[in-house]
Amino acid sequence: MIVRKFILWSENASASARADGVSALARAYLYSDMEAEERAEAEQALHAMLDDPSPLVRRALAESFAGATDAPPAIVVGLALDQSDIASVVLTRSPLLTDAQLLDCAAIGDANAQAAIALRPELSPSVCAALAEIAPREALIALAVNEGANLPEFAMRRMVERFGEDAELREALLGRAWIPASARAAIAAAAAGQLARHAVARNWISLARSERVAKDSRERAAMIIAAGCAAFSEETAALAAYLRVSGQLTASLTLRALLCGQSGLFAATLAELTGMGPRRVDGIIREPASNAFAALYARAGLPAPMLVAFRAALTALAVLTALAPGARGAREDAAEDGALRLPLVQAVLAECEAARDEKLGVLIALLRRLETDAARVSSSRSLARMRAEGFNSFAPPVAVGEPADRQEIAPQVERMTEPLAETDIVVDLAALEKELMAA
Repeated sequence: MIVRKFILWSENASASARADGVSALARAYLYSDMEAEERAEAEQALHAMLDDPSPLVRRALAESFAGATDAPPAIVVGLALDQSDIASVVLTRSPLLTDAQLLDCAAIGDANAQAAIALRPELSPSVCAALAEIAPREALIALAVNEGANLPEFAMRRMVERFGEDAELREALLGRAWIPASARAAIAAAAAGQLARHAVARNWISLARSERVAKDSRERAAMIIAAGCAAFSEETAALAAYLRVSGQLTASLTLRALLCGQSGLFAATLAELTGMGPRRVDGIIREPASNAFAALYARAGLPAPMLVAFRAALTALAVLTALAPGARGAREDAAEDGALRLPLVQAVLAECEAARDEKLGVLIALLRRLETDAARVSSSRSLARMRAEGFNSFAPPVAVGEPADRQEIAPQVERMTEPLAETDIVVDLAALEKELMAA
């Protein structure tokens, strides 16, 4: 009887009054002990409110049923298909909507509705993949920042393919608690390409130079990402697969992996190119001078003239890895961060030059460039280490019983009481000259 009175009253009430009445009726439906007949009448009345001409009434109904598990499913679906500001309320919160219904709402909804779906506390991989394929930029940013969204790897890559030039989307993806290596590589490639195009558009560098810079940036990023993966794992294999699909898996990138000490990525690359199992590949590359390695190399489709470089790199890496940590030298203390390792580059360069093969001219030029990059990184690390140590002294302290010519250093240091212009470091030039001459 009360429900019938509500229906009669709503025909002449204002929109705001109807909205308040709908909220009250919805709360009574959810939380009061109605008789079965009254409950059925209340549900019919609430169904009728779906056709109310005022969005205030329908929004009040959506807010009342948004998070309720006992709400009538048909009413929730009807609200989810309403205009976006009303549908967004239930699309974000309602636990009654299935994946199929969410997919249907995403297909016909606008950016606001799709963003509401993307912000649900939990989101299945299938819905995430659908949004990655059809949703606009704003909805994808919402999806990226939602840690409750079970974003599969291929969906992340698809998001980068569609909107990789958008810095906000890249930042949102990188801000996730976990992002697979292949997706990080895709983001790095998109950023490098965008920066290169921007530099060309501003006439800062030529097109050829921008392509070189973008290529080097992508390869450096791939090495840094590979350094964060296990030596050989599913993530490394997925990274190699992505590099191949995206056209980045070149012979130069494969060689750079070895020159950076990334044997895991190198093994994953050969497994990806040959289709062989990782264990078998790992066993073969342990013997780079063998015919089995030559056959594996040929099966991977890598250039035949570069075989000498790969063999030299594997041999030098094995020697360097076998050294005790204390014998590697200070320049190798950060070798696993994805940077080029100067001893490896120099070993491969020496082997290629000793081969005296005209076909290796381009490769030698590349190795020379990599040697310059590796030397620059090594020098930067040395300077950083010296700064961290505070430049304790250019000359070692004089011990008791040392030769007299070394003991003469102390008075000379005492005479140098005036510090350098911008530091408090005192340099004994006479002592420094003696040490350099002795060396």
